[in-house]
Amino acid sequence: MSQSVAEIRIQLPDGSTKTFDRPVTPGEVAASIGSGLARAALAAKVNGRVVDLDHPITEDTELEILTSKSPEALEVLRHSCTHLMAQAVKRLHPEAMLEDGPPTEEGFWYDIRTDPPLTPEDFPAIEKEMRSIAKEALPIERQELSREEAYRIFKERGEKYKLDLIERIPEDDTISTYRQGEFIDLCRGPHVPHTGVFKAFKLLSVAGAYWKGDAENEQLCRIKGTAFPTKQELDAYLQMLEEAKRRDHRRVGRELELFMHHEWAPGEIFWLPKGHLMYRQLSRMMSDLCRQEGYDEVFTPLLFKADLFKVSGHWEHYREDMFLFDDKDENQFALKPMNCPSHMLIFREKKRSYRELPMRIHDQGVLHRNEASGTLSGLTRVRQFCQDDAHIFLAQEQIEDEITALIGLVKRVYDLFDMQFSKVCLSTRPESYLGEKESWDQAEKALSNAIEKNQLDCTINEGDGAFYGPKIDFIVRDCLGREWQTATIQLDYQLPARFELKFINRNNEEEMPVVVHRAIFGSFERFFAILIEHYGGNFPVWLAPEQVRVLTISEKHEGYAQEVYEQLQSNGIRAEKDFSAEKIGAKIREGRMKRVPYLLVVGEKEASSRTLSVRSQQKGDLGSMPLGSFLEWINREKSAVF
Repeated sequence: MSQSVAEIRIQLPDGSTKTFDRPVTPGEVAASIGSGLARAALAAKVNGRVVDLDHPITEDTELEILTSKSPEALEVLRHSCTHLMAQAVKRLHPEAMLEDGPPTEEGFWYDIRTDPPLTPEDFPAIEKEMRSIAKEALPIERQELSREEAYRIFKERGEKYKLDLIERIPEDDTISTYRQGEFIDLCRGPHVPHTGVFKAFKLLSVAGAYWKGDAENEQLCRIKGTAFPTKQELDAYLQMLEEAKRRDHRRVGRELELFMHHEWAPGEIFWLPKGHLMYRQLSRMMSDLCRQEGYDEVFTPLLFKADLFKVSGHWEHYREDMFLFDDKDENQFALKPMNCPSHMLIFREKKRSYRELPMRIHDQGVLHRNEASGTLSGLTRVRQFCQDDAHIFLAQEQIEDEITALIGLVKRVYDLFDMQFSKVCLSTRPESYLGEKESWDQAEKALSNAIEKNQLDCTINEGDGAFYGPKIDFIVRDCLGREWQTATIQLDYQLPARFELKFINRNNEEEMPVVVHRAIFGSFERFFAILIEHYGGNFPVWLAPEQVRVLTISEKHEGYAQEVYEQLQSNGIRAEKDFSAEKIGAKIREGRMKRVPYLLVVGEKEASSRTLSVRSQQKGDLGSMPLGSFLEWINREKSAVF
């Protein structure tokens, strides 16, 4: 029997099919499967696109009902919670003007203007009103409007920021609003079906934000919050935030005296002795790894004539983020924001042969970027920094093998820190780019093949590539489950062309090389911040600036304690001593507060038996052991290689 023209076939994720003789919505499909699913449904995916539960289905479709267990549903829940918060604010402050409020990976935010501005003291009242709206279980309804009708609605409500948003919507785009009770907002959606689904939410912070991000415009309040399907998930997240505060690299950096800032050097780091020791440790280990992997390390100038960056394209695409000035002869100069242009000059310095390729250049030189003062933050956003930077010049046929080797190298480094990759992101051609579309397509295909070959979980970031080429960004998860973008591999056909780079290939013909830009740590400063928070200052022995501290119970035991200290030093162990008159309990507390991996207590018993009472920061009291046994123990932990 032939299928009726009116029939609509719905393909479900389990492979089953449901047939309807009329247009249907995802919510109706969920109800036809079961009342439990209908109650749990938050949104749906129609042919891979997330939509509302009342989205009309008029043709054969692949459908997935999204519940709180679906990853995509969390974003819909948080997006909808921005409207819940905005409605609560409008009920409490009818004069408030709303701008925009998107979901984020951690929650949501909304920019709002009130007089006076909202503060954290307002949060309890706003949250109480949000709970009240949730109890009302107001239906959330989508409506598509003409531009004129949308403009009329928001003009009547005095929402000037919404009128501006309407004016910026392209002529051929659909204008949609969502209504819940008396509240209506301009939004693309999708949203949850009603306000009754909100069970667990929390407002977290408020900060200033300029309208449209322009400091010339009025300032709004950016209220940040988060939402989860259950209170248990919310509580776990809030507990993680508290732990993150305790681990904040700025706080731990001060406590452990690793680095400092000063108002006379905004965005620049003073590395104190202990922090500098750790910094140099990471730097040396990366240099050693690169040398083993066939890299040549160089050091290039900090200051260049602006002409270099005009050739590279940075002048056109990056000038606002560079430090620029003139010399006495009125020549314009710039502090380099990245190493790649100088490495192009090194390659171009003499004729190159295919036998030299891949040619790998590693550089840990100082870089400067003119970040806005309001964005500067600890070690994560600075103006002066160094990268474990490298550029690899290679022939087209060498790309996939080299990228595969680099992926293995990145995994090898992060394994040492017990940081696992959650995913990689492939960032493709941005709107403003150098070169031809064909070479970009070629570069993106090469990176995609390498990702597939290495069986990596990949997310595509459309349009997020550098202006000169696509890139792979590695996302790692720390011990708190937070994700960080760290290593990056970028493929570049543009700079070799702009610098007219050539090598002589196997056919004795000139050929343009391809360049791979890669950093494994990224910037040392930002990576250092990630490590501090990942370990909470409790660094592994090989990285800790102070590996062992020798403590005396009284001055009578200083002779043996000094002997122990000298033995540690002669074994290449970073040891300190505390022979002060403080009581041993206070000395132990101080050592633990400074996160020293091992404390060695020396008293009458230890001095007479020539042993040590060993306390581990991680494992607690390890009991008594001879000095020789402790040296064997710590020698296994005191150093590491990638």
